[in-house]
Amino acid sequence: MNAMAAAAENPATPLGIIAGSGHLPRQLTASCLKAGRSVFIVAIENETAPETVENVPHAWIRLGAIGLAFDHLKRAGVEELVLAGKINRPSMASIRPDMTGARLLSRLGLSLLGGDAAIFKTIIAFLEEEGFRVVGIDQLLQDFVADAGPLGQNIPDKQAQKDIEMGARIIRAIGTFDIGQGVIVKNGLVLGIEAAEGTDALIERCAALRGEGKGGVLVKARKPIQEDRVDLPTIGTQTLELVHRAGFAGIAVEARHSLIVNRREVTRMADQLGLFVIGFSLQE
Repeated sequence: MNAMAAAAENPATPLGIIAGSGHLPRQLTASCLKAGRSVFIVAIENETAPETVENVPHAWIRLGAIGLAFDHLKRAGVEELVLAGKINRPSMASIRPDMTGARLLSRLGLSLLGGDAAIFKTIIAFLEEEGFRVVGIDQLLQDFVADAGPLGQNIPDKQAQKDIEMGARIIRAIGTFDIGQGVIVKNGLVLGIEAAEGTDALIERCAALRGEGKGGVLVKARKPIQEDRVDLPTIGTQTLELVHRAGFAGIAVEARHSLIVNRREVTRMADQLGLFVIGFSLQE
């Protein structure tokens, strides 16, 4: 379902967006408004960029004020809810939960000390118990979903293809432990695996390990235990800039289960920088 379809299905119901950082919440908002679907944004202090909520119905909350967020969403008439953008994991000491937030924290328990997949599954179940229907970004923005094959004029060489295959196998293996969605491989050597630091920091960390010669691929794919309605592997222009700066050859993302923010600009930039961007399919 793309944003146009969502608007037609629920023309009088605003889409609720819990907005983190990055461009994705703004892209989603613009797409929905263009299609005639109203939105209501819950913006999180110290996470959501102020420009995300410009001229759009919204409410600001502190991280942990879950009950307040529910009150705002229900008063706005929100039935469908999407989580968009990155929210940095806070320290326990920095969270000041309200009563509803305390209930969620209790439900999360020790999963707060583990990977993201278990946390998101619990959060989504909690939201749906409150009467919201959580939908995935890929259901709303089909134009953002990565297709199989190259994006732009550059394609990986034989060695890069082998590195992509190796990276995909690694993500499939480590994903069962809820570790990460990304790995960088060069000439069969694993330079780094994404953990808590995120993709950008992974690229910057591996730049110093690149060594001599051409090559190196950032591979991103969902975990086998992934909650597909949230936290799909995502790339955008910033990812390309970092990969280029690090001296790597390109990016490979899992087709149909990854997002490309601003596909047209990503394509233009990849061609300009001489990078390949390609969608691949994992073999079951």
